[in-house]
Amino acid sequence: MEAPWGTISAEPGWFVSTQQIEEAEAEELSPLLSNELHRQGSPGVSFGFSVFNLMNAIMGSGILGLAYVMAHTGILGFSLLLLMVALLASYSVHLLLSMCIQTAVTSYEDLGLFAFGLPGKVIFFFSSLSMSSYLLIIKTELPAAISEFLSGDHSGSWYLDGETLLIIICVGIVFPLALLPKIGFLGYTSSLSFFFMVFFAIVIIIKKWSIPCPLTLNYIERYFQISNATDDCKPKLFHFSKESAYAIPTMAFSFLCHTSILPIYCELQSPSKKRMQNVTNTAIALSFLIYFISALFGYLTFYDNVASELLQGYSKYLPHDVVVMTVKLCILFAVLLTVPLIHFPARKALMMIFFSNFPFSWIRHFLITLALNIIIVLLAIYVPDIRNVFGVIGSSTSTCLIFVFPGLFYLRLSREDFLSWKKLGAFVLLIFGILVGNFSLALVIFNWINK
Repeated sequence: MEAPWGTISAEPGWFVSTQQIEEAEAEELSPLLSNELHRQGSPGVSFGFSVFNLMNAIMGSGILGLAYVMAHTGILGFSLLLLMVALLASYSVHLLLSMCIQTAVTSYEDLGLFAFGLPGKVIFFFSSLSMSSYLLIIKTELPAAISEFLSGDHSGSWYLDGETLLIIICVGIVFPLALLPKIGFLGYTSSLSFFFMVFFAIVIIIKKWSIPCPLTLNYIERYFQISNATDDCKPKLFHFSKESAYAIPTMAFSFLCHTSILPIYCELQSPSKKRMQNVTNTAIALSFLIYFISALFGYLTFYDNVASELLQGYSKYLPHDVVVMTVKLCILFAVLLTVPLIHFPARKALMMIFFSNFPFSWIRHFLITLALNIIIVLLAIYVPDIRNVFGVIGSSTSTCLIFVFPGLFYLRLSREDFLSWKKLGAFVLLIFGILVGNFSLALVIFNWINK
């Protein structure tokens, strides 16, 4: 198939000339992506909706584990580590956008083609199947969340069966949203997901004053607590233990959004490197703020007794609290709304692997979307140790997507001197990603051995 206008054919060992780099940098503020959307005169997706879409890709169930991380790193330790990971995530997006300009490609999988050939696209596709882990959360947590609203014995009811609920939700919500032709259409659902996360943070702040410290086994005994000025209720600025080893991997996965960067870039109004970088910085900054606030007040509520999944603590000490039960459902739906967003790059990778020489077809679009939905639902239902499976995927491919590949792409494709600041930064990002990936993979295996 003939290459689209404005693109450069990908050949192994291909490099961009210095003149091309200078021209691309000189036109940083100009529309750089001549894709179908803008050739057809579409106005594109607004800055705000692009931010919401990217935040939806960033934020998920990882927010529930950050208070636990703060308990094992301290407030200042957590703040410094979270800021470092957020800055590295933003810088890796900067490198991706630079490669997008230099190669004139519009997808992560195409950059994989430049760096690794066809295996690069295949690896990207299989890493996208990790969206099954989101559905596993829905299958296991949604029945429990619904049961808290019910009184009496409802065991055996269809609305408390995880598999039944999962199928209904995928047919009624995930599949229709995934069928949308452009990722920009998800701006409305992404904005809803954002407000769910804000609601979660607000509830965590308010409930800080609803649970006493020191904690009691029976919540009713709170009325007999006179003072909370004990060593157990003093926040630590720095604190390190064996659990601190999970800090950076957890934070890194909490900022993973890189597979959605270029699809969002393609549909952005007046797309330019600077404008998309501003979208990224805004989304990461807002995510950082919500992450930090929820982790801080979650930690200041439970201190060293914070659960690895924050809401478990509230369920224990505030049973049948309507606000807490509602925020659980909100978080689950926020996680659910992330799945259609991941569908877009996964479907595109699959279509480019097998149907790159065919024109767009709604029938093919429908069938591939249906096939992807069936695959991830079957994985979520029938693979018993899917948490462990995607624990390995998360510690390997996710680390590659956020740190290793952006650095590797830039080192390979850029003709700048190796001692230039950008190449040195890409090299540091690459080494950091390799270390974090190997370390977190070792942690997963170590946990398997212990259990």
